Amino acid sequence: MGKFERIATEDASGHAYRQAVDPETGEPLRGNKAWNARYDASQGWGAFGLGAKVGAFVEGGANFITAINIPLKLAMGIMAVLVASFAATTLDTATRLQRYVIQELAATARIKPLTNKYAATLLAVVTGGAMAMISAPGKGPGTGGLILWPLFGAINQLLAGLALMVAVFYLWRRRKPIWFLVLPMLAMLIMPPWAMAWKMFNDETGWLQAENYLLLSIGGAVILLQIWIVIEGLLVCRRARGVLEEALPPLETEPAEA
Repeated sequence: MGKFERIATEDASGHAYRQAVDPETGEPLRGNKAWNARYDASQGWGAFGLGAKVGAFVEGGANFITAINIPLKLAMGIMAVLVASFAATTLDTATRLQRYVIQELAATARIKPLTNKYAATLLAVVTGGAMAMISAPGKGPGTGGLILWPLFGAINQLLAGLALMVAVFYLWRRRKPIWFLVLPMLAMLIMPPWAMAWKMFNDETGWLQAENYLLLSIGGAVILLQIWIVIEGLLVCRRARGVLEEALPPLETEPAEA
């Protein structure tokens, strides 16, 4: 690192990282100096673990906040709280959405016990926790998320395709033009699962070839669920043309005083 030093730091989310400081003043680095110290490629990209990435986000965001005259150390505290809050709200949202999915799948498959919100939530928490506790290669327990990370890109884009499909369906029911959404929808429904299938079955580096059966099974399940959703949409498409949702009842209002 040359003239830069690093001190051990822990943010509000519990991730430890090393913060670059100026050895003369002891203050955290700013601007180009912070960039050069943080992204020193001479260390090799393998050195940028989770702690380094979280630290880069906290320190970089804090540098932005100093533009409105907030002290850098206070700005770093604000960013650390933001990271912890983001992790907590993401966990809450993911658990809630998974519970909805489990309930809907259970209702379709007529598995009555799992239609109960408490049972569905318990299953969501237990399965998510069990998957998180799996050890990634070369890592300790609790690093299962690192195993699933390669799925993020394709699944993220696939959700965009399903969102476009919902928008197309919404306009179709109301007899509105849909031509400007059809091509983007098709692209987003075809390309992500195609890319995921290539990653699954590629002869050289595919998950099947590498015997990574966790990624292989989850990726296959995601593709099957997508096909299921698309088929259901096509089956109801013709019947839904021009059929709108039932209007909500009017809100009750208190009579105005004389």
